Amino acid sequence: MNAQRIGDPRLVEEAAGAVAEHTRWVDDFPTAGVRFADLTPVFADGPSFSAVIAALASAAPDAELVAGIDARGFLLGGGIARTLGVGVLAVRKAGKLPPPVQTCEYSLEYGTAAIEIPGDWMALQGRKVLVVDDVLATGGTLAATVELLERVGAEVVGITVVTEIEALGGRARLQKYPLTSLVRI
Repeated sequence: MNAQRIGDPRLVEEAAGAVAEHTRWVDDFPTAGVRFADLTPVFADGPSFSAVIAALASAAPDAELVAGIDARGFLLGGGIARTLGVGVLAVRKAGKLPPPVQTCEYSLEYGTAAIEIPGDWMALQGRKVLVVDDVLATGGTLAATVELLERVGAEVVGITVVTEIEALGGRARLQKYPLTSLVRI
């Protein structure tokens, strides 16, 4: 299946407007030549945050669990999980969880990184999981998260992000999953 924009179009449009209105743009951060989209003002504005959560939650109403990626994905994941009436799983950077853990390493432009989930207490086999993060850039972190969840038997029913940086091509790495981005830049 090719990735597609999913979710309630009215909610997605409302949330996209809130993101466009409240995002703070910072030039040359974290390095020269990069334009950083700070979503903190979006999350701090109650109606905007609510609109974002509603839109992202509409992308996978049948999810049984929401996996939020460290760290802004935690904020989004908790809100979406509450909206759907399901639990939330924190997908952590390596070294943040006590053992045992399940780990997935992945390549970055400048080295490697790893993400982890609890290793033996979470029964994920057959559970329908929505994966959420704040931004889709190259797709490395999201692809690693999907790989990790599928390795432990979860069924990824969708991926949602607030912002997608189209020029970096991350969507291509995730094309077999329904993917919703509220704003594409």
